Amino acid sequence: MTTAAARTLAGTDERQDLRNVAIVAHVDHGKTTLVDAMLTQTREAGAHGALEERVMDSGELEKEKGITILAKNTTVFYSGPAATKHAGMDNVTINVIDTPGHADFGGEVERGLSMVDGVVLLVDASEGPLPQTRFVLRKALNAQLPVILVVNKTDRPDARIDGVVSDTMDLLLGLASDVAEENPELNLDSVLDVPVVFASGREGRASKNQPEDGGMPDSDDLEPLFDTILEHVPAPKYDSGEVLQAHVTNLDASPFLGRLALLRIFNGTLKKNQQVAWARKDGTMKTVKITELLATKGLERVSADSAGPGEIVAVAGISDIMIGETLTDLENPKPLPTITVDDPAISMTIGINTSPMAGRVKGAKVTARQVKDRLDKELVGNVSLKVFPTERPDTWEVQGRGELALAILVEQMRREGFELTVGKPQVVTREIDGKLHEPMENMIVDSPEEFMGAITQLMAARKGTMTTMTNNGTGWIRMEFMVPARGLIGFRTKFLTDTRGAGIASSYAAGYEPWKGLIEYRTSGSLISDRTGTATPFAMINLQERGNFFVDPQEEVYEGMVVGENARHDDMEVNITKEKKLTNMRAAAADSFEGLTPPTKLTLEESLEFANEDECVEVTPHSIRIRKVILNSSERMRDTRKKKSASQ
Repeated sequence: MTTAAARTLAGTDERQDLRNVAIVAHVDHGKTTLVDAMLTQTREAGAHGALEERVMDSGELEKEKGITILAKNTTVFYSGPAATKHAGMDNVTINVIDTPGHADFGGEVERGLSMVDGVVLLVDASEGPLPQTRFVLRKALNAQLPVILVVNKTDRPDARIDGVVSDTMDLLLGLASDVAEENPELNLDSVLDVPVVFASGREGRASKNQPEDGGMPDSDDLEPLFDTILEHVPAPKYDSGEVLQAHVTNLDASPFLGRLALLRIFNGTLKKNQQVAWARKDGTMKTVKITELLATKGLERVSADSAGPGEIVAVAGISDIMIGETLTDLENPKPLPTITVDDPAISMTIGINTSPMAGRVKGAKVTARQVKDRLDKELVGNVSLKVFPTERPDTWEVQGRGELALAILVEQMRREGFELTVGKPQVVTREIDGKLHEPMENMIVDSPEEFMGAITQLMAARKGTMTTMTNNGTGWIRMEFMVPARGLIGFRTKFLTDTRGAGIASSYAAGYEPWKGLIEYRTSGSLISDRTGTATPFAMINLQERGNFFVDPQEEVYEGMVVGENARHDDMEVNITKEKKLTNMRAAAADSFEGLTPPTKLTLEESLEFANEDECVEVTPHSIRIRKVILNSSERMRDTRKKKSASQ
């Protein structure tokens, strides 16, 4: 890795041997696959052998779900002809930040943009710009970062390249006009002069010439993309007379070094074993020593002696350092502004497992102290999360960007051995001018034409208002809705059912509006076990006409546990443990499973969507169960009557 002694152009304060760029896009538009190809085609790729697919998605959940959850950086060492052409040297180091594509992980995107000098915006050649495209593009324009448009997956049979480029330019023009009103310093002419590259990330090919729809880029490699990056993404600028200023943008951990702070150096030089000033968020200063300095080389971190302006490095030796803080000069400290992210829109309660089956998993983490420590640990690296105490003991309110982000946190804790009680997601409201306001979402839906009526009806029931509708003449329509964020809780499962899995829906935050009134989330009730015991085939066969079950025969149940979905609107208590009476004609063992409809197995996300206002989800390392908050039937009835009388 180059250091502060690296070559710069005479008379300028720029690191011409370095470029910092973030790759941003909507979910599944091919960011991580493109990074794989960039690593494979640069001179460092051979040092790592054959790369596995989507190598940047290192987390277990990321590989399972096929999405990027955490922003990560890698380094590409480029030595092609564009290095001499645009930088005047034999090779250039390109730091690449791979960012998440889901709006729920927007905090990761905002952090990534704070580290770079330019953005590569990926757009699918068929789907075109979607909500996350709008979200990240607005953030990039606010930061006045140059944008390179890459139309990816040009080899898709249903590609519509002209339409996608036109849609993206229209989006860019609209966003630039909005941002210019807020930021008068924005140069609209430079913003709209966006270079376009056409690529197939899977094949590792790119071109500046537009291929035919469904065609392959005319270049055999990604050289046109590297050339465009070096031409349009500026080298890091710095003040050679300024003191050290290094911004902490991410955190990691090493089993040998402890907490690692990932930071970008804006000015000055950072050296191993150097004494620096640590500027904290609370305004205090502390002298610390950099015990280890790590530079990124391909996919690995290697020890370095020093690092200069523009470089992205990791440091060890500061156990309590947080995101947004600054490492600066001891004699003349100059802290940088802290990183700010959008406020959370969704909250849920997370507490210890209070069900009758708590603590049965050997080695499970069940105490309040363990749960609180884990939530505090999550706050260290997740800037978009907030945790508050609640009135109930051993329970905390966790606020995040969206339902998926919170579900991912609970799933990670479950896999780490925690037992939890998780409440139904709620929206985070605020009071504006004395009136209650709630967060709104702009929902974009792509669906076959035949499902238009079902989607419109579903959105109307959730207080959604259609703003635009487009028919491209391909049998698919695109509809945009303005809908309360709470209307999207439990939306996805119903939406996929109504569109038979063919619909695509995504959304982005659209500010706050006055409270829209009551929303009915479910038209079905719950089947609730009225006693503790074991579910029997005899009872389930007799009850299955009432609805569908969530439990298997012979599975243990308890009073107040939701064992199925009632076909009717109201809840129904059932005896799912009832056994067949023994007679001299037939033994109980002769009961048959034939005729019993297989139970529905809900995932964690589906369970959170299904749960009603008076229900919660019991999460253990081996099982996920839905239950009533108040398990006892008599106590539930008293609580219901009390709430009714209080509301009258």
